[in-house]
Amino acid sequence: MSFTMALVGRPNVGKSTLFNRLVGKKLALVDDTPGVTRDLREGEARLGDLRFTVVDTAGLEQATDESLQGRMRALTERAVDMADVCLFMIDARVGVTADDEVFAAILRKKNARVILAVNKAEGKAGEAGYYEAFKLGLGEPLAISGEHGEGMEDLYAVLMPIHDELEASGGFEPETEIEVSDAVDEFGEAEALPDDRPLQIAVVGRPNAGKSTLINQILGEERLLTGPEAGITRDSISVRTTWEGREFRIFDTAGMRKKAKVQDKLEKLSVSDGLRAVKFAEVVVLLLDVQVPFEQQDLRIADLAEREGRAVVIAVNKWDIEDDKNRKILELREKFARLLPQLRGAPMVTVSALTGKGLDRLHDAIIKAHSTWNTRISTARLNRWLKAMLEGHPPPAPSGRRIKMRYMTQVKTRPPTFVVFTSVPDKVPESYKRFLVNGLRVDFDMPGTPIRLFLRAGDNPFAAKGAKRKIH
Repeated sequence: MSFTMALVGRPNVGKSTLFNRLVGKKLALVDDTPGVTRDLREGEARLGDLRFTVVDTAGLEQATDESLQGRMRALTERAVDMADVCLFMIDARVGVTADDEVFAAILRKKNARVILAVNKAEGKAGEAGYYEAFKLGLGEPLAISGEHGEGMEDLYAVLMPIHDELEASGGFEPETEIEVSDAVDEFGEAEALPDDRPLQIAVVGRPNAGKSTLINQILGEERLLTGPEAGITRDSISVRTTWEGREFRIFDTAGMRKKAKVQDKLEKLSVSDGLRAVKFAEVVVLLLDVQVPFEQQDLRIADLAEREGRAVVIAVNKWDIEDDKNRKILELREKFARLLPQLRGAPMVTVSALTGKGLDRLHDAIIKAHSTWNTRISTARLNRWLKAMLEGHPPPAPSGRRIKMRYMTQVKTRPPTFVVFTSVPDKVPESYKRFLVNGLRVDFDMPGTPIRLFLRAGDNPFAAKGAKRKIH
């Protein structure tokens, strides 16, 4: 990316709507409720042939204390300090407010490059607000509409000289684009991404489990908004970082409550955003509160991650406040084995997001889970294994008709996915499929990772091809 532009302004002036338009995706939650955005969200923006990083920020409010609004404002001001240019947005239909005047004065002092944008300026309803904006002393305002895409050419014309100025001064690295397509095959799994891309992990859990605090500890800075209030994070925020020499992209997600308790429209959007983050992740870190671990909602989240085919790591947070650690760890392991049999063998580590203790173990567990998730086994080994399994424990014979399993191969990784060619696939009971999956997990050292096993009718699909090669 060439430069960074921060979108700032009062709550509900349309920053997230414009953010989504610039990045070309609905990444940020949008709702009529003021103050939806609380954290900083970065995206790769495209405006014509211009590429840059855009940052969506929390709405500026006149609060400087340690309240939630005060902490949100501090985070926004930090983004302003770091950005190359600020787009200060006001609402054309509301006009210039007292808060707008205060924040305009602050921005003049904080950032040398401030662009004033009058949003929601489509139609005659926004004309009065547009002309009123001149009195803020930030130069000629841009009349735009983030929702309808109006004024984007004017924004491009203002940003291009800034791009050229920074490029001439060596203010950014030349941009390179990597095109990646997520192909999906008949088994419903995305193809593997290049190995040099960041490892993608999603941190999920119930509200107030400490997800944002944990990610801040990994980053080594207060990048995400935290506090004692439950449910601070509203949408999934992704951050990139190098953690112990490995590139990561970490998704912080909103706390997920029981579906029956989620009545508010905004909370439904937040939970939906978190579920989408799970689908994009490679490893899901389920963060539990040591004082109330393995609640019903924790189990549902873990089951979701397994059904989506993601590698799972269980992290038990707030370990620093636990007194009887030996008794507690035995209790946790017993509950894990009993309540989450589908994730048997998945790593479980204890951490303190507040102090950072245990993060090295968490890092190692994530790397190992990701490696297991990428396991590939040769066809020759699989068929030797299948032969031994059938000799030791043959499948049942429904109605006296013996089921023949002739050939097995791995069709993909992420998660490990296998196909067995058999005579009557619809007659193989689920219990025998579980027997084979558990055998794969044990014999090929794949603890905890989801394993997909499909049955197909037919003989070895490669036998005929092999015979033809021998004839010729």
